[in-house]
Amino acid sequence: MSDIYTTYKEVQTKMETQKDLEIGIGTKEATTLQPAKVTIKTATVEEVGDKKAQKVVCAVKHPDKDETINISSVEYRKENAIKNTGTWLNKDEDGLIRKNSALAIFLEKTDSKSIKELEGKEVETETDPHGYLCFKAY
Repeated sequence: MSDIYTTYKEVQTKMETQKDLEIGIGTKEATTLQPAKVTIKTATVEEVGDKKAQKVVCAVKHPDKDETINISSVEYRKENAIKNTGTWLNKDEDGLIRKNSALAIFLEKTDSKSIKELEGKEVETETDPHGYLCFKAY
């Protein structure tokens, strides 16, 4: 009985997918959130990619959206230029966040001594070169 149900669900899903072949081009562009001051609700460390690199991902409350959104990149000033990079968790030989890394600069800008201290902070955002929101740390 279970095999028949699974097969039925697979067929139903495939039929719904095939209906998508008939969809035309819409007239509405995606709405994007504008840079604003956001509140960091949670900050977590997640493994990213095949190498399982660690990245800090912050769930933030944007004033123009009901649900939280995730931000995991930061714009900062380094050597008289504005840089944009992910909030990668790079550690030094002592197991601490590497000095002058993008994450360290972001933590210093928010007066946070640890990743956990980011929670509850209000932070400015900026639009990165790809049109996504990132933290502004300059």
